[in-house]
Amino acid sequence: MIFNIIKTDFSAIDSTAWVIVVVGLLIVFSALILIYFFFKTVVPLFFITFERIKAFRRASGILPVKSNEIKADITAVVAMTIYLHYSEMHDEESNVITIERVSRIYSPWSSKLYSMRNRNR
Repeated sequence: MIFNIIKTDFSAIDSTAWVIVVVGLLIVFSALILIYFFFKTVVPLFFITFERIKAFRRASGILPVKSNEIKADITAVVAMTIYLHYSEMHDEESNVITIERVSRIYSPWSSKLYSMRNRNR
C-alpha cells in the first residue's frame, strides 16, 4: 500500500506550533459558525423588517400599490412599434433562391484522405 510508504515524524513539531495550529483552527471554525448563524437568523430579520416597512408605507399611501395589469392601449402601442420596427429593417426581396452546384474534386478537407490512400500503395 502507498500509506505504508508515507511516514510523518510528529516529534519534530514543538508545542508552540501545536498551539498555533489549534488556535488557528478554532478561530477559523468559530468564524464560519458565526457567519452561518448571521445568515441564518439576522438576514431573514432584515427582509421581514423591510417587508413590514413597505406594507406600512403602502397602507399609509406613501408608496403606490403596484398592479401587474398593463392597459390595453399601451399593449397595442408597443405591439405596433415592434411591428413597424421589424418591417422597416429589411428590404423587399424577390423570394427566389438560386442554387448552383459546384463540384470540386480536391479540397483541403479531403487532402488527408488522399494522402492516406497514397501511402497504402
